[in-house]
Amino acid sequence: MTDSSPRPPRFDLIAFDWDGTLYDSTRLIVRCIQAAVIDVGGAKPTENDAAWVIGLGLAEALARAAPDVPKEKYAELGARYRYHYLQHQDDLVLFDGVLQMLDALRARGHKLAVATGKSRRGLNEALKSVALRDRFDASRTADETFGKPHPRMLLELMEELDVPAERTLMIGDTTHDLQLATNAGCASVGVSYGAHEPSSFDEFKPLFVAHSVPALETWLLDNA
Repeated sequence: MTDSSPRPPRFDLIAFDWDGTLYDSTRLIVRCIQAAVIDVGGAKPTENDAAWVIGLGLAEALARAAPDVPKEKYAELGARYRYHYLQHQDDLVLFDGVLQMLDALRARGHKLAVATGKSRRGLNEALKSVALRDRFDASRTADETFGKPHPRMLLELMEELDVPAERTLMIGDTTHDLQLATNAGCASVGVSYGAHEPSSFDEFKPLFVAHSVPALETWLLDNA
C-alpha cells in the first residue's frame, strides 16, 4: 500500500530575483542602459554587455556597462537611466504563469521573498503596479543592503524569516543570482529566459535550469 500523504517540503524559503525572473523587463533594461550611456557621451554598450550587468545594483551596473564614462558623470548616467526606464515601466508585465506559480507555492506553505538589484522605490512601484505585495513575506533591494553577489541580502532574508541556509532556495536569471546563493550557502535554480545565457550557470551548479515559468512551477512543486 503506497503512502499518499503530502511530501514534506525540501525548502521553507524560496527567494526570487525580480527582473528577468518574474518580470519581463530584460529587453527594456538593456535599451535603457544603452540610451543612458549614449546620453552622457559614452560608447553604446553591446546588448550582451548591457544584459550582463542586470541584477547588480544600479550604480555598479551602469559603471560596468560604461567603462569609458568618467566617475563625475555617474550621477547623470543614473538619472538618464531612470528617465528612460520611467517612460516605459508601465508597459512591463509579469511573465505568464507567475501569479499561478506563486499562489501554488504559498498554498504549500513556502515562505516567498524577493532579492533584487532594483532600488526599494523601484521594487515598491513594481509590486504596487501588479498587485503582488501580499504574495511575498519579505524583500531586499540593492540600495538597502549589499548588492549581488554579496550574500548579505539573502542572509538578511533568512534571518528575518528564521530559515537556515539549507532550507533556502534562490531562483534567478543571472550568474549574479546564482553566485549570491553560493556565497550565502544556499541551493539555487536558474532560469534561461532572462538576461544571462544558461551555459554560464554551470560553475554554480544550480539544481535545475527552467526554460519557462510553467517548467519552473512544475519543478518546484515536484522538488522543492
